[in-house]
Amino acid sequence: MTALAAIQAVAGRADRIHSAGEVAAAIDRMARGIAAELAGSDPILLCVMNGGLILTGALAQRLDFPLRIDYLHASRYRSATSGGKIDFRVPPALDPRGRELLVIDDILDEGDTLAAVLRYCRERGAARVLTAVLADKQRPRSADAPKADFVGLRVPDRFVFGCGMDYKGYLRNARGIYAIAREDEEGGQEEEQ
Repeated sequence: MTALAAIQAVAGRADRIHSAGEVAAAIDRMARGIAAELAGSDPILLCVMNGGLILTGALAQRLDFPLRIDYLHASRYRSATSGGKIDFRVPPALDPRGRELLVIDDILDEGDTLAAVLRYCRERGAARVLTAVLADKQRPRSADAPKADFVGLRVPDRFVFGCGMDYKGYLRNARGIYAIAREDEEGGQEEEQ
């Protein structure tokens, strides 16, 4: 079986957790909360690549006030299914000093990547850093793990993909959120994808 055929097989066996309609409604709700908190503050939306790409675009189109968009590339997975050390591949271009930031990522899992990004932003002088994630995985976390300020949907403690979340670098473009079948699990997700 080719690698592409294997990915297609995993997608075909996956369980749908949230439909595209549920995802869109969740993003609408998130955007209303973000607008109430950040409108008029000249914020920077800081996308955590690659996972935060789809959510950042969807939120930006729903926020009807001036803002700037930047990104950073922080990863633990490098197209694998479990992560290790956090790698900051590309830092943000905009200076966060004295600015309000909204860090946007696809999923909050254990929280290690989000904690590293928050630390990075605060060390560079951001006035305030808020966080938004599409999916909050329902799993135990350490007491000092970060919590997202804006959460779209809750997902079970399974390996999920779609709407920015990947499986081995693929399936980010699935319109809903899916969990891979138990037979396809290879160590599960340990951190933001």
